[in-house]
Amino acid sequence: MHGFLNIHKAAGMTSHDVVARVRRLVGRKIKVGHAGTLDPAATGVLPVAIGQATRLIEYLADARKGYRATVALGITTSTDDAEGDPLTRQPVPALDRATLEVALEPLRGSILQVPPMYAALHHNGQRLYDLARAGQVVERAPRPVTIYQLELLAWNPVTGQLTLDIACSKGTYIRALARDLGVALGCGAHLAALQRTFVGDFGLATAVPLEVLQAAESPLPYLLAPDVAVADWPALTLNATQVQQVLHGKMLDLPIGTPDQVRVHTPPPQSHLLALLQRDPDPPCWWKPLKVLAEIAGPPQAG
Repeated sequence: MHGFLNIHKAAGMTSHDVVARVRRLVGRKIKVGHAGTLDPAATGVLPVAIGQATRLIEYLADARKGYRATVALGITTSTDDAEGDPLTRQPVPALDRATLEVALEPLRGSILQVPPMYAALHHNGQRLYDLARAGQVVERAPRPVTIYQLELLAWNPVTGQLTLDIACSKGTYIRALARDLGVALGCGAHLAALQRTFVGDFGLATAVPLEVLQAAESPLPYLLAPDVAVADWPALTLNATQVQQVLHGKMLDLPIGTPDQVRVHTPPPQSHLLALLQRDPDPPCWWKPLKVLAEIAGPPQAG
């Protein structure tokens, strides 16, 4: 069994919990991993890789991610979200959409973002969240991230909460966006709720709750082909001789004009994803295997 499950994670579960549940469904001897941790309180899209597809998780790391975020103004917390202890409370000023848009504008595009203290990043060999739990606050270097979309969907002046639709690059902390918006508005803020709406080509509309998966006779109807992780790579179909060359780790002589990076498939009718290839600069028309998914295609043949 090789492929991806697009899981709709429920609140209260860790990403590791989801992987453990899926592993029980598919068999403990089959590799299972997730692509992109979601905090326990967050819901939404969590791609889970099975079998040889786990070798493609790294290619989802660079994929754009989407979120629906609820930001509560007037209260800051130790974790920058609703799970932390309240730190400050300030009155929320009278705000209209125009004022909110002015505050949001500097958070769009390519920005430098200071990670929260409660983060899995390392500082001098220790996790930031371990330092935070020990009562320490250390200086964190700003990191470049890209906010492709930051749309104000709703603003409720009665509750002091607003809803944002976000598309961003890897490494973006939505909690930090909420924190920085609160600073810009002068009243503080924290992330009240978060739902991930997409990871690359994994969308919320096709995400499957674990309960549905567990009630099914088999997870196979919900299994997506491994290609979904590299859907933006150009695709080529190889002949039988080329398949054997790739399975033996040999480079391929491909036509001039072939993209530098391609995903290649076995011949029909199987048409399985066989490998990811990268053009070798010397010689210029040879492509070498980056990843070979041998178990999907079958073992190499002698000769």
